[in-house]
Amino acid sequence: MQTAKLHFSQAENNYQIKEAYKTLRSNVEFSGQNVRVISVTSCTPGEGKTTVAMALARAFAEAGKKTVLVDADMRKSVLVGRYRTGSVRLGLTHCLVGRERLSSVICETDTPNLYVIFAGPVPPNPSELLGGKIFGKVLENMKQVFDYVIIDTPPLGSVIDAAVVAKQCDGTVMVIESNTISYRFAQRVKDQLDKAGAKMLGVVLNKVDLNGKGYYGHYGSYYGRYYGKYYGKYYGKDNDDALSAPKTRPKAQEADLAPDEDDLDELNYLAGVTRKD
Repeated sequence: MQTAKLHFSQAENNYQIKEAYKTLRSNVEFSGQNVRVISVTSCTPGEGKTTVAMALARAFAEAGKKTVLVDADMRKSVLVGRYRTGSVRLGLTHCLVGRERLSSVICETDTPNLYVIFAGPVPPNPSELLGGKIFGKVLENMKQVFDYVIIDTPPLGSVIDAAVVAKQCDGTVMVIESNTISYRFAQRVKDQLDKAGAKMLGVVLNKVDLNGKGYYGHYGSYYGRYYGKYYGKYYGKDNDDALSAPKTRPKAQEADLAPDEDDLDELNYLAGVTRKD
């Protein structure tokens, strides 16, 4: 198991903000005892989903719940650069291609009860990895070890990864930036989650302007600049292409995505990771 120190900004340590996330934590707990694996997504980049995912995981940890935050935004992760201090060598990608055990990629942080799995190197086929047998096995094993699993996923308005993950989770939280995302676009993203069979727990309205100022419509150009060069090479320029998986991939990747059942057992994901009741 790796170790990492987390750096939180002054705003994230603000009393009122932390209380707001405690309220969010309570709302999730009231959703049912079986809701333990929770994905967090948004419509576009920059709405604060990673901040919400980290704050929610931190709130559960501070309540004494053994919690792991999984960075599944493998295309362009911001979690490492924003929160981590120190050296972390292994990430989720290493586990999903069968190169490392789950226990090897988990980071124990300096926050009691809070663990993090960083994304790792950018793979050429994130959707297939997140929809593969190994990721499903990882989720099953983490539920045996952790009280809560919080998964930070890419914006669903950009690529389909979040829906692929959401259908394997107990619930999904959607983060929407106030006065930025139109109702129609948010409804389209929500409909995609419904089609995937995801259970919607609710919406977090983020970055609320108390003065009532703001405008609609700039999200399109923003996400195009931010994610375009990363996502375009996988899905092309048309947003609708994001709903389709790449047509071809090298044979070596095919082998990684279709391991035998014996291979899954031999990975022994739970080695070195035990509950602390």
